Amino acid sequence: MTNRKVLISGASVAGPALAYWLHRHGFEATVVERAPALRDGGYAVDFRGEAHLTVLRRMGILADLERVRTGMGSMSYVNNAGKRQAELPADMFAGDIEILRGDLARILYDATRQHTEYVFGDSITSLTEDAQGVTVSFEHGAPRRFDLVIGADGLHSNTRRLAFGPEEQFVKHLGVHCAIFTTPNHLGLDHTGHAYRTAGRLVALHSARHNTEARAVFYFAAPQLDVDRRDVARQQAVLAETFAGNGWESDRLLQDMRYAPDFYFDSVGQVHMDTWSRGRVALLGDAAYCPSSLSGMGSGLALVGAYVLAGELAAAHGDHRVAFERYEEEMREYATGCQKMGDGVAKLMVPGNRALATLLNRYYKVMPYLPGRNMASRIARKAAENITLREYCELARR
Repeated sequence: MTNRKVLISGASVAGPALAYWLHRHGFEATVVERAPALRDGGYAVDFRGEAHLTVLRRMGILADLERVRTGMGSMSYVNNAGKRQAELPADMFAGDIEILRGDLARILYDATRQHTEYVFGDSITSLTEDAQGVTVSFEHGAPRRFDLVIGADGLHSNTRRLAFGPEEQFVKHLGVHCAIFTTPNHLGLDHTGHAYRTAGRLVALHSARHNTEARAVFYFAAPQLDVDRRDVARQQAVLAETFAGNGWESDRLLQDMRYAPDFYFDSVGQVHMDTWSRGRVALLGDAAYCPSSLSGMGSGLALVGAYVLAGELAAAHGDHRVAFERYEEEMREYATGCQKMGDGVAKLMVPGNRALATLLNRYYKVMPYLPGRNMASRIARKAAENITLREYCELARR
C-alpha cells in the first residue's frame, strides 16, 4: 500500500465518513477542522433508498441513527394567525431516516475518534506538492507532510480554493439565503413543524430531540450578499432587517435568535466542477458536488462519496492517479442526478411575488389528495438509488 497518510479538511459529515473507511482499508487519516469543536445544530438531514442505507449498514451505524431519528410526522403551512392552511404528510418530503445534522456528526466522530487524529481550531493555509507528497501549512500548527489531501470542507471549501481556484469559478448561487438555529419549543410542537410563506420569504419552526427543543428555519430570496461568513452579528442584523414585521412567529423567533448557541447563516448554492482532483488533492461531498441544502440529498451523497473514494484508493493500493479517476467515474452521474433535485426548488420555496406565494399555498392544500402527490419523493428515491456500490473490501484484498 502506498500513500497511506491522508489529511482530510472538514469534520462535519463527509470528512469523518472518509476517515472511517480509510481506517478500514489500512490508511492513516488526520482530520483538521477550523471550528474549535464539533458543530451542533443545523438541518435535519435525510437518508433514502438502498444505496444510503447500505453504506450506513456497512459502517455499522444504522442502529445509532435509528435511536436518534427525529420521528417527524406531517408538516403544516399556516397563515399569519397560525391557523393551518395545508398539511403535508411526512412521506411527501422525508426519507427513510431523518436525523439532525449535529447528531449525525457526533455519531460519525464517535465511530472514528479512537483511530483518527482530529485537529480542531486550525485550517490549511497552503499546499505544496512534489513527487513524493504534499507539504501542508496551517494557520496555527507547524507544517506537516502527507501523501494525499482531501477537501471535505463544504460549499465554501478552503481546500478547493487553494488547489483549484476562487470559489466564484465553481459555486452557483441559487438566489436564496437561509438561516437556522435552535429555539425553545414554545408552540408545543409534537414531532411536527409549521411553516409560513410570504413573497420571497419563508419561516418554519419544527420540533427537535423528542420535542425538548425546536429548530427555526428562515429562507429569503436575495442576490449574493457581501456578508462575512464569520460575522454572526452582521448576519443576524440582515435576517432581522429582512423579516421584521413579517408576521406569524417571525418577531418572536428573531428575538430568540440572539440567544441561540448554534446560529447558522449562508447562501444556498451548488458546486459544479469539471474535475474533482488535481495531483494529490481531491474533493469530496459538498466541496466537490454540493447539490444545495434544498435538495435533501447532500448528506447521503457525501456518505456514498466517502465510501467510494476510500474504496477506490484501497482497490488501487494507494495509487491516487488511478483511484481519483475511478472515483469520478463511479460518482459523476450519481452526483449530477442528486444535484438535479435542487434545481428549481429555490423558486418554489420562496416565490418572488405575492400571487405566486398565494397560489402555492392553495396548491399545497389540495396536493395530498392529487394522484401524483408522491412524485417528488419517488424521483428523489430514484436519484438516491442510481448507483451500484462495489464491494471494496474484496477488491482491496486482490
